Amino acid sequence: QMQLVESGGGLVQPGGSLRLSCAASGSIARANAMGWHRQAPGKQRELVARIPANGYIYYADSVKGRFTISRDNAKNTVYLQMNNLKPEDTAVYYCHVNSGWPPSDYWGQGTQVTVSS
Repeated sequence: QMQLVESGGGLVQPGGSLRLSCAASGSIARANAMGWHRQAPGKQRELVARIPANGYIYYADSVKGRFTISRDNAKNTVYLQMNNLKPEDTAVYYCHVNSGWPPSDYWGQGTQVTVSS
């Protein structure tokens, strides 16, 4: 069972930046995919960015050019660098890992990001 712990959320003004971190309790080197999702009040959870073991990195259209997902296998950590934040980015951000065979899904507890002046 893999545990995921997110950090780095907070309150930021529009145009500001935050970097979210997701630390895994186990190795992510062979994870099938890692990603960040978010859920705003009254809305469904949506995929923001995903980095697979192989293949291209996915970004939602709403964050392309502003967010960057990366992973550090040595630290078992995945990051989400968020620049030029907008009020509509306000949400709880969740880390997700799909790992193993058969594949298992793991979720963090979420970290709040609020973009407001």
